[in-house]
Amino acid sequence: MEKERKKILSGIQPTNTPTLGNYLGALDNWVKLQQEYDCTYCIADLHSITVRQDPQQLRKQVYESYTLLLAMGVDPEHSTAFVQSQNCQHAELSWVLSCFTQFGELSRMTQFKDKSAKHPENINAGLFTYPVLMAADILLYQADLVPVGIDQKQHLELSRDIAMRFNNIYGDVFTLPEAYIPTDTAKIASLQDPTKKMSKSDENPNASISVLDDRDTIIRKFKRAVTDSDSHVRYAPGKDGINNLMTIYGAVTGKTYEQTEKEFDGKGYGEFKLAVGEATADRLAPIQAEYARLSADKKYIEECMKNGAEKAFKSSRRTLQKVYKKVGYIVL
Repeated sequence: MEKERKKILSGIQPTNTPTLGNYLGALDNWVKLQQEYDCTYCIADLHSITVRQDPQQLRKQVYESYTLLLAMGVDPEHSTAFVQSQNCQHAELSWVLSCFTQFGELSRMTQFKDKSAKHPENINAGLFTYPVLMAADILLYQADLVPVGIDQKQHLELSRDIAMRFNNIYGDVFTLPEAYIPTDTAKIASLQDPTKKMSKSDENPNASISVLDDRDTIIRKFKRAVTDSDSHVRYAPGKDGINNLMTIYGAVTGKTYEQTEKEFDGKGYGEFKLAVGEATADRLAPIQAEYARLSADKKYIEECMKNGAEKAFKSSRRTLQKVYKKVGYIVL
């Protein structure tokens, strides 16, 4: 008898094309996780409107993000891949959970403080209650594990607190999710400021690589990458720029730092930057080709979205009905 696989839930916002950092740090791992876990992946578009969006552009980006997931290797037959807003139960559970979340807990969320500072003209209630919706995303599917970065760990801890509070009142309703932090995931920094992570919101276009950047653009950005005054390709403390390039090269080629140092012994930074750019372009080329192929078949993408939403609704329905019964709602 096959052992029941643990459940993993993860989502990505569709507000920009994913960067190389997003791909190597998270999305590539989503593909690998499918072999071992029962995976549910969503395009988290409900979360996107805490910041004002252009409706047409948001729809375009949802299509792009979903298509890219499939192009990267997320298998809609094997995993549940869906668009968050197409399963209304996320919003429904979020309301119930918000009644079991304390105001003080939400006011301590660092992301609320950060985003409020960035968008002082639009400090809305959705921005404040965003972590409750994230808790609903996770708890709705009884996720055992949630891949998280450092910036989302606080939200996962809140999800656990909310789940424990609800369970203490009503019994064993929610699975308590654990953080999934893979040890072999590459942490990719900005090409222009390697002390910061590569971000799709960076105003400097040379700071990040988009997974859909063409080959010439990728190579040009790597040629302009910040390094240091040394000329030896070696990994060492304080050499943030070259360390970042070596991390990227290793992530896209599978080579260790030692192998990279040996390969480029006696060669300068210019030659190494070109090699990193070419290797990155080679790694992204099959994804870009598959993305172009899938983008030309909108009917197939929408069919996958529909099937994914139906699977997500079905697998989450039981949890929501149980919650509704526990709090006293009539479930027909």
